[in-house]
Amino acid sequence: MVTYPKDWKEVLIGDIYQIKRGQVLATSKISPIKNATNKYPVYSSQTLNNGLLGYFNQYLFSDGITWTTDGANAGTTKYREGKFYCTNVCGVLSSQVGYANICMAEIINIETPKYVSYVGNPKLMSNVVSKISIILPPLPEQRAIGSILSDFDEHIDNLTELIEKKKSIRDGALEDLVSGKTRIHGFDGEWNTIPFNEYFTLLPTNTYSREQLSDRGAIGNIHYGDVLTKYGCVLSQNDYIPRVIDTSKLNARQYLKKNDVIIADTAEDDTVGKAVQVGDVNMPLVSGLHTMACRPNYPTADGFLGYYINSNFYHDQILPYVTGIKVSSISKKSIGKTEIYIPVDVEEQQAIASVLAAMDEEIKSLEVEVAKIVQIREGAMDDLLTGRVRLKV
Repeated sequence: MVTYPKDWKEVLIGDIYQIKRGQVLATSKISPIKNATNKYPVYSSQTLNNGLLGYFNQYLFSDGITWTTDGANAGTTKYREGKFYCTNVCGVLSSQVGYANICMAEIINIETPKYVSYVGNPKLMSNVVSKISIILPPLPEQRAIGSILSDFDEHIDNLTELIEKKKSIRDGALEDLVSGKTRIHGFDGEWNTIPFNEYFTLLPTNTYSREQLSDRGAIGNIHYGDVLTKYGCVLSQNDYIPRVIDTSKLNARQYLKKNDVIIADTAEDDTVGKAVQVGDVNMPLVSGLHTMACRPNYPTADGFLGYYINSNFYHDQILPYVTGIKVSSISKKSIGKTEIYIPVDVEEQQAIASVLAAMDEEIKSLEVEVAKIVQIREGAMDDLLTGRVRLKV
């Protein structure tokens, strides 16, 4: 149990805030970009992009704390600085004396999830919020805590923006390099176009579901869901690879080798066809549910095919063959109609893969840094919002 400082006081949210609600706003009226006319941010119930939907030419509130009233994110609380508009699935806490700040938003966010009703659609209504009890630091300390948290957030936002810029540069380089539009200095050899079915031999795969996989075991299984959402272009020892529980049905023909390519043949969108190439992994591997395991019949550089198959330059060939409405899929017969356009010189392939891998490594380092800063922020917040660490104000 937390023992709060004696000068912190317990209050009900309804006693210190005016509780209001956002309004319905048609998406057709929201601008995706900020401009001289549409300059006020519009916030919704979503958590993606900090809840920002776009911009509008009117505002409803200024310096308020919003919470999501309905849906999967019910109870999620955010401080909104300046003038803003929010939709009808947002409740708003306003204060004339300055209690609407980052510090209080974080304190309230700790409590609100406890009061969400999960009968039917998750809800947290205004009458419930008004009766939630919180422990309130003195206003000067709130502001000091908020300043520290704001500095963390600014650093995280700056790093996140840098990561997105690096990804955009990497994506542009990927398309230029694997298409031959941009050549690496020192290479001017020929590129060949080879039918997919000639370039690759398809290997047998398995149909193990998630329930048939585990964190433990001797044989790793490449599941299509991980190819779509977790893995980059090249599989490494650092990637999480689920293991097969019952290996009795596996045979030698299913085992993968370095530089084999695993393609997801099913997805809920046009990411169908996303691939990962086997890199340095020190365990036996097999290819699992909704995948195509492809073994190159030609010498190939480490990692090149992973980048190539995931490029729009290649992936656009797949799109005419994708079938399905709710779930998209590509058949082995259809993918066999595509072509691989590739440098004859394996050293050029390796040079291309190395450039792209270096870009990915830089992005990964920045993502690790963001994760560390987020962790440090959480630790600081835990100390500051309980009064274990006091600030001089």
